[in-house]
Amino acid sequence: MRMTIAGALTTKADAGQQWADHAHAVIRAAGHRSSAPRSAVVQTLAAQSCVRSAREIGDSLRRDGSEIGIATVYRALELLDELGLVQRLDVGEGSARFEPALPTGEHHHHVVCDRCGQVSQFEDEGLEAAIDRIAERLAYRVGAHDVILRGACPDCVRA
Repeated sequence: MRMTIAGALTTKADAGQQWADHAHAVIRAAGHRSSAPRSAVVQTLAAQSCVRSAREIGDSLRRDGSEIGIATVYRALELLDELGLVQRLDVGEGSARFEPALPTGEHHHHVVCDRCGQVSQFEDEGLEAAIDRIAERLAYRVGAHDVILRGACPDCVRA
């Protein structure tokens, strides 16, 4: 159990489906069709727990029996990014990963291994409080933020 929406405790799966419903509504409102391939990409994103590359999303769709090509996955992700429905994480060397941008604003941050590319997520209330203090000190109204820490994962440190 993770988030509270309108006073009701929801599971991660519920939150994912709420995001998918929201994404479909935003896509329609922007004048785009909800094609079967685009819907499949949205549903795959809704079911994931952290960032995944376009190739990983495409592989997951094919494992589930879908015949969606990688170009279609990239086009769907590009549209979702343009509409503010996904968070794009650039992990270096032209590689990007994606995850749902929840309309509630709930989020986590990432740490990326510069050696092997492993991405881990983390949450930190102290970091969020520090960001709020900085915004206040600078008289900024921060609408969103991304924190990406880079370094070497435990496996690469030992190697």
